[in-house]
Amino acid sequence: MQVLHPAIRSREINNGNGLSMHLLEAGFEDPDRPLVLLLHGFPELAYSWRNVMLPLADAGYRVVALDQRGYGRTTGWNDDYSSDLASFAIPNLVRDILGLVWALGRQNVLAVVGHDFGSPVAAYCALLRPDVFQSVVMMSAPFAGPPPATEFPVGTVAVCDEQTAQSTPTIHASLAALERPRKHYQWYYSTPEANDDMCHCSQGVHDFLRAYFHYKSADWAGNRPFHLNAWSAGELAKLPTYYVMDLDLGMAETVAPYMPAADAIADCMWLSETELEVYSSEYGRTGFQGGLQWYRCATSETENNALRLWAGRTIDVPSLFVAGKSDWGVYQKPGAFEAMQASACTRMEGCHLVTGAGHWVQQEQPEAVGRILNEFLGRQHG
Repeated sequence: MQVLHPAIRSREINNGNGLSMHLLEAGFEDPDRPLVLLLHGFPELAYSWRNVMLPLADAGYRVVALDQRGYGRTTGWNDDYSSDLASFAIPNLVRDILGLVWALGRQNVLAVVGHDFGSPVAAYCALLRPDVFQSVVMMSAPFAGPPPATEFPVGTVAVCDEQTAQSTPTIHASLAALERPRKHYQWYYSTPEANDDMCHCSQGVHDFLRAYFHYKSADWAGNRPFHLNAWSAGELAKLPTYYVMDLDLGMAETVAPYMPAADAIADCMWLSETELEVYSSEYGRTGFQGGLQWYRCATSETENNALRLWAGRTIDVPSLFVAGKSDWGVYQKPGAFEAMQASACTRMEGCHLVTGAGHWVQQEQPEAVGRILNEFLGRQHG
C-alpha cells in the first residue's frame, strides 16, 4: 500500500493511447493551476516524487506524477518479451504523455520534469511539441539531442573510415576482452533473462531493491563521479558495476555485495523500509519487464534509427538539468552533459548538481530539488 500525505490523491485516467494511467496528484483542488508533470525512471514509480509534490503544490501548481507505460498500477501495456516493441519506443511514450495532458482537459503544460529514463521522454516531449510543453527539466540523464543523421550503429566504436569500421569490434566485444571482462548494463537489461534474474533472485526483490538503491545513492561512498574521455572499453570500465557489470553476473548478483547493514537501513531517512515496500510489492506483482522494454528500445538500432527523423532538432523552450553531485548518470555517456548545454538545448537556464545526492536526487534531497524546481517554475510562470 502506498502511504501518501492526505493532500496527495491517487486515481486512474484513460490517456487515449491504450493505457489506464495511474496518477498521483497534488494541488488538484484548483484545476486551472499551471500544470507540472513528473516522469519517473527505472526502477521507480510515480511514488518516487512523493516528497517533491507538496512543495510544488504549495507554490501554486497542479502537480501530476504518473506510473509510466510498463510500470506500477498503470495498465494496458504488454510485457511479453517477444511482442512488438513499438509501443515502448520514444515516440509512443511521448504520445502517452500528450494523451494524458488532453485527458486532464489541458492544452499545455508549464513544465515536464523527467528523472532517469523519464529524462529523455521529457526531453522529446519538449523537442516534438514545444507548443504543449512550455519548459522542461531533465534529471540525472543528460539529453545530447536526437541521433544525428549519420552515425555508427548502436554499440559500435566510432572510427574514421569504412575499412576500419569493418575490422573494429563493437564496444561489447571490447568490454568482454578486458582483463576483468565486463558488459554494459543497458544491453544486459535488454536480454531475455534479465527480468527473471531480478524477480527470482536469491535475496528476494525487496533486498535486491534495497541494495540497488543504496549502491547508486550518495550513501555509498564509492560514488565519486568524473568525466570520461571516450566511449571506449577502457574508459567505460571506470564506471561502477551497476553500469558496467562483470561479464558473468546478473544485476541482482552485482548489487548484492553492497547491501547496507541493518543500522544503515534504519538510519536511511530518504527511503524507509515502509517506503521501499511500496516498490518491492509493486515490482513483486508486475515484474520488471515493462521497464526493461524501454532499454530494449534504447539498445535497438531500428528504434534509434527511427529517432533520426528529428536529427538536428533542438529543444528551444526553457530547460534545466538537475542531478546529484554523487550521480554517475551525469557522465555515463561521455560528452552528453556537454552536448546538452552546447547544442541540444538552446535555452538552458542552468545545471544543478545537488550535494548529498546520488542517482535518486528527488528522493535523497527532496527539499533542495523542490527549491530548484520552484525557482525555475517561478521564472516560467512569471
